[in-house]
Amino acid sequence: MTLLLDIGNTHTHAGIAGPTRILKHANIPTAEWFYGKAAKAVAALVGERAVGGAVIASVVPRATQPVVSLLEKKWRVHPVVLSAQTVTDVGIDYPAPETIGADRLANAIAARQRFGAPSVVVDFGTAVTFDVIDRKGNYIGGIIAPGLAAMTGYLHEKTALLPKIEIRETKAIVGKSTEEAMLIGAVHGYRGLIRELIVRLKNKLKTHSLPVVATGGYAELMAKGLPEISAVDPLLTLEGLRLVWASRNSR
Repeated sequence: MTLLLDIGNTHTHAGIAGPTRILKHANIPTAEWFYGKAAKAVAALVGERAVGGAVIASVVPRATQPVVSLLEKKWRVHPVVLSAQTVTDVGIDYPAPETIGADRLANAIAARQRFGAPSVVVDFGTAVTFDVIDRKGNYIGGIIAPGLAAMTGYLHEKTALLPKIEIRETKAIVGKSTEEAMLIGAVHGYRGLIRELIVRLKNKLKTHSLPVVATGGYAELMAKGLPEISAVDPLLTLEGLRLVWASRNSR
């Protein structure tokens, strides 16, 4: 069994995988790595299974070492820490490869394997990120925008009268309340942003057909109003990590 850990700014998405698929997964607050609680949550996820290997994608450098230490001490495995220096499953055509987030590389690996090239991943996490794979199968860069929760949370924090809202579907296009107006801006506004960026990416990649896979917390909600999105896969990043391990052990 392989342990997969996608360490994000807000949550760590942990999974366990067999030879061909992810078997089980859970979300753990990333902050808990600094207080010892996350180790217990990962141990509970693993249970009595034998851990034969591990792959980490981390965008929180100070959390990486506690995770590596846990894996080495508890399960006696030395994990693969995914980076531009260790990736072998997707090419990189980018001027500063060391600055690419490991989660974005994992997304690119999974998208290329599942949808071919060119293809695009839209990840609805703390930020909304686009990861772009060109027709040669290379990761060539992407786009970053504030996440939906980050945007609405910022409005709440920086204004006196705008409330904190729960992001959900809305059919309205003219808000009849402050909350409804904010929902329209978040949901329909972000769909418009994504639609326009996909049009421009098609032009950039010189293709009329561009597979777009969505992942992350708001992927399913946002994809409902975006026919441009080909598929939704909440486990895409973990699948990329699983493929890293599978590739390394098939040589």
